[in-house]
Amino acid sequence: MIYGIGTDICDVRRIRASLERHGERFARKVLSEDEFATWKMRTQRWPERGVRYLATRFSAKEAFSKAVGLGMRMPMSWRLCEIGKLPSGKPAIVLHGGLKDWFDARGLSAHVSVTDESDYAASFCVVEHLPPSVPANGAPTNP
Repeated sequence: MIYGIGTDICDVRRIRASLERHGERFARKVLSEDEFATWKMRTQRWPERGVRYLATRFSAKEAFSKAVGLGMRMPMSWRLCEIGKLPSGKPAIVLHGGLKDWFDARGLSAHVSVTDESDYAASFCVVEHLPPSVPANGAPTNP
């Protein structure tokens, strides 16, 4: 069952301006440690790739925050929500700390899609309730 849906579109030029104004401090505010390392590597090789990477992560975290209905208030925070990727390249939500605890306690699962094109990055997120687990005796349980 769907718990929530979120979408976000982000102007890449706005992210670029924030980086110019606040430098690395802005990226550290938005990105987890792993994301920050990837951002640094991409920025060093091609600065525009770094800006687009940051914009897609910003957008995906905004979409996720809308899908769970928290906005940017605790336990939701920029750094506790990470946009990773599966071996196939599919983006995946990776949660940490209190946000992970909150999310898991509700039996939720998230699906996210990200894209960028010229001046915009966009994301779409669907959060759903996981089906109750069924133990070997066949009696359903709630997480």
